[in-house]
Amino acid sequence: MARTATMPPLPFDVRLAQAGANVLLTLLAIALLAAAMWWLARLPAFNLHGISVEGDLAHNSPLTLRAIVAPRLTGSFLSLDLERARDAFESVPWVRHATVRRVWPDRLAVQLEEHRVAALWNPDTGDEGLINSYGEVFEANLGDVEDDALPRLSGPAGSAARVLAMWRTLVPVMQPFGSPIESLLLTGRGSWRAKLGNGVVIELGRGEPDAVAARAARFVRTWPQVSASYQRPLLAADLRHADGYAVRLKGVTTTTGASRN
Repeated sequence: MARTATMPPLPFDVRLAQAGANVLLTLLAIALLAAAMWWLARLPAFNLHGISVEGDLAHNSPLTLRAIVAPRLTGSFLSLDLERARDAFESVPWVRHATVRRVWPDRLAVQLEEHRVAALWNPDTGDEGLINSYGEVFEANLGDVEDDALPRLSGPAGSAARVLAMWRTLVPVMQPFGSPIESLLLTGRGSWRAKLGNGVVIELGRGEPDAVAARAARFVRTWPQVSASYQRPLLAADLRHADGYAVRLKGVTTTTGASRN
């Protein structure tokens, strides 16, 4: 019976040299492929020739957006960084979110979401901005705001979402009172103060929305009885009392026990 001859294993240094050569060939192939892709991506045939913009366009027109953003887009259809393109669109006033995608062979499609303004933020500090429906503060030309009845919300830095949530909680509670909440302030000590459209100032005290809303609801529910007793316009109310509230009435200079409820 014949035996098959076996080749002796290659010396270690030869096998190491072969492995090194294979690695170098692989790296060379990758480099050549990258160079080819780089060269291909910069051919004039792959230049961007159009940008289509859709979505929320209440405060920006497609023409204006393209004029602002196009100079900031670098690269061709293939080499353009979509994340940087998105950032460029989101830097435009009123744009909250942008989705950018390539459309073969030479266009970009952009879907926009604009900020939906919910309130003015810190309007009395000189550093005012706007709050959108998500409780996010953003900057835009206040002259573009069409709603003249926006609430004026104020508070420490980073508290916009919390103040907006409290305002939304209090609006239906205060509705029976007959005058809307014109402004709401969260002080640095965590206390809430509301000013109504008729000028009445209400000290709401500290606490979570449920607790503050409960105090406001008690005041709204019982105020008609107090008002009927004194027949004087209300100037201010202080709800920071555990067993009732204090009021300041026009023409009355002192607060008596009878004016607590």
